[in-house]
Amino acid sequence: MSADRTLEAIAEQLRRNRPAARPVAPPPCTSTGTGQELAELGLICAADVEPEAIRWLWPGWLAAGKLAILAGAPGTGKTTLALGLAATITTEGRWPDRTPCRERGSVLVWSGEDDARDTLIPRLMAAGAERSRVRFLDHVKQGGRQRAFDPAQDIPLIAAAMEMLGDVRLLIIDPIVSAVRGDSHKAAEVRRSLQPIVDYAMKHRCAVLGITHFAKGTSGGNPLERVIGSQAFGALARIVLVAAKAEHSDGGRVLARAKSNIGPDDGGVGYTLEQVVLPSGVHTSVVKWGSLLTGSAREILGEVEMEEADQGSALERAMAFLQEILAAGPVAKNKLDDAAREAGHTRATLLRAKNKLGLHAIHPAIRGPWYWKLPDSPPKALNTVQDAHSPGMSTLGELEHLGGLGAPPASTMTYGRHRE
Repeated sequence: MSADRTLEAIAEQLRRNRPAARPVAPPPCTSTGTGQELAELGLICAADVEPEAIRWLWPGWLAAGKLAILAGAPGTGKTTLALGLAATITTEGRWPDRTPCRERGSVLVWSGEDDARDTLIPRLMAAGAERSRVRFLDHVKQGGRQRAFDPAQDIPLIAAAMEMLGDVRLLIIDPIVSAVRGDSHKAAEVRRSLQPIVDYAMKHRCAVLGITHFAKGTSGGNPLERVIGSQAFGALARIVLVAAKAEHSDGGRVLARAKSNIGPDDGGVGYTLEQVVLPSGVHTSVVKWGSLLTGSAREILGEVEMEEADQGSALERAMAFLQEILAAGPVAKNKLDDAAREAGHTRATLLRAKNKLGLHAIHPAIRGPWYWKLPDSPPKALNTVQDAHSPGMSTLGELEHLGGLGAPPASTMTYGRHRE
């Protein structure tokens, strides 16, 4: 056999043994979908994106381009509270924590529960809002006919209003469940309905505040789980604020952060609702902000929602306990917690008592625990808590064995913010 025929035979044998060709797969970023036009997936390379900081309206509480939920039981004044925040934006005033508003702008409001003429506008006036910067989403003209604005189907129209005004900083939707087309208890329908709102907020750098209620019979539970409807409301929102009031006291209320994916998720501020009379003789209400509060939302709400008798006695006992144990000087927080637990005080009540007494939290300049001290107590070194009492006399009762809770030397003490 010639060499040429030998090579041909070898080539033929190789062709026969070669595996069948595999079908060519489509590009990984395309899909024929249901047989219609080819769809292409857009990818964004992380290296091509310039990172940017969160743009806060109210630092830590309300962010531009993000959805926030404000939830609470009826009677907590959620709408009045929201209008108070709106007034701050229109006048570039101060937020409830006394920080300045640095972005003056317009506010869009939709309310399905209150009338603008006799309720919402008087509240804005009482809050000192610049009314020319507030617009109400009132009606839609379509096909020669006029109908009421429906947040469940008219949200896309808001984009045109934002572009026309050019300086919208806040959109208030009250209640947010009205923007859901379908069952507000189904996560998929909630997400599908609210996503356009989130998209418009991001595009126009506008904060969205959706107002809703707590579900009945949920007092004392996890604040996020108390939001009425699907848990998708709390999941989709970047920030969830909750409000509560003391049922049997002087009408004190609290606003607390229950969730934040983009900042601190604890702390709160007290407030009251005051009835006022405008120069025109119209009666209305306005928010008066109080002191800042520390602790988780569950702890803060738990204190004000507690029965007044129980709250008063427990709080008074905790205040007396702190005054007693701190009388000799600063005490390490971890030791204080142990002593409080043994004395029967809950952490929530202890935090409430701390706020009431105006205690200071201090920290050594070097590594070490936090310390609590009375506002008029100098950070001096003490050996024992009992050093502040007369020899042979102890007012700590069964806690007499806690005599070694002294403070560190004053030379190592610095002051700082502490949210224990």
